[in-house]
Amino acid sequence: MKQPKIVLTIEARMTSSRLPGKVLMESCGKPLLQHMIERVKRCQGISDVVVATTINDTDDAIVELCNKINCKYFRGSEDDVLLRVLDAAKSVSADIIVETTGDCPLIDWRHIDYLVEFYLKNEYDFVANNIERSFPDGFDIRIFSTEALEQVNNLSQEMTDHEHVSIYFPNHPEKFSSYNWKADCFENRPEYEVTLDERGDYMLIDSIFKGLYVQNVDFSCRDVIAYLDQNPHLLEYVKDIKRTIV
Repeated sequence: MKQPKIVLTIEARMTSSRLPGKVLMESCGKPLLQHMIERVKRCQGISDVVVATTINDTDDAIVELCNKINCKYFRGSEDDVLLRVLDAAKSVSADIIVETTGDCPLIDWRHIDYLVEFYLKNEYDFVANNIERSFPDGFDIRIFSTEALEQVNNLSQEMTDHEHVSIYFPNHPEKFSSYNWKADCFENRPEYEVTLDERGDYMLIDSIFKGLYVQNVDFSCRDVIAYLDQNPHLLEYVKDIKRTIV
């Protein structure tokens, strides 16, 4: 039986309203998007990585980085992110999509490999670790088939569904079966937010990289949690940030 091609997509653009150019902001001498790509490329369970960016001239810089570090990319619609991810997956003949976003530069490849294996061994249409949050915000992973995302593209023209790519799956249990992976006791820290939305987030993430990357380039989610437990003053960077709840 032919093994499915599993591809990780990273949604990334330069025109974030809250923090323009955030994915190419640097820490430890590298753009955060490069750090993220290097982290996910350690996965054993994926065949390829493709950055899903836009056709905007402003995103030429993302394409330049991808070319420099030999990472595949696809350019599509800025507003229809679902279609952009779908077409990015098709561009590399993906059977299964591991959906991630460029605002998660600390993402842990160990989580990805675990969830890919779980997806392959079970019969859920959609598996994720953030349908109900338990892991810290910034380690988000969603997995589904390219065929299923094509169905969603045809089923819904709602702006929210096309902006948030895979939100349709858990919101429509009558059509798709979903599974939420809950963190173990140590990693069950939803109060920690290490996602890249605003300047304070960058300051926090930069501090984490400077504290951990110099010791071990392959630090884990558990290392991040332990570091924040030991350095709670760093959370001052993000204490006043209001998150958008989808």
